[in-house]
Amino acid sequence: MTGNQEQFEIKFRLTDGSDIGPKSFPAATSIATLKESILAQWPKDKENGPKTIKDLKLISAGKILENNRTVGECQSPLCDAPGTVTTMHVVVQPPTTEKEKKTAKEAKQPKCGCVIL
Repeated sequence: MTGNQEQFEIKFRLTDGSDIGPKSFPAATSIATLKESILAQWPKDKENGPKTIKDLKLISAGKILENNRTVGECQSPLCDAPGTVTTMHVVVQPPTTEKEKKTAKEAKQPKCGCVIL
């Protein structure tokens, strides 16, 4: 069991190999709060940065973390050693445009390829 007083040292690895952090977070911190922290610390010189937390996915121990979970709930047994820094991978989803949404919707509609002679 994790207590609310427990702290986790977490660094966030971006897709280009650079890191944000490490920074200490209480076990009760939500994944959505972690994403807000990443947005606030996002390097200004990087192109195609996230606009909202919906543009971010956090991956830890091979699992995509859900916004409503807490850091304590998502911890890996490998991270239990005191004094270790947990690395979470950050993936930015490119925003979809209205044209892409329309194309995806049209692609899902069944089309008949029958020819009657």
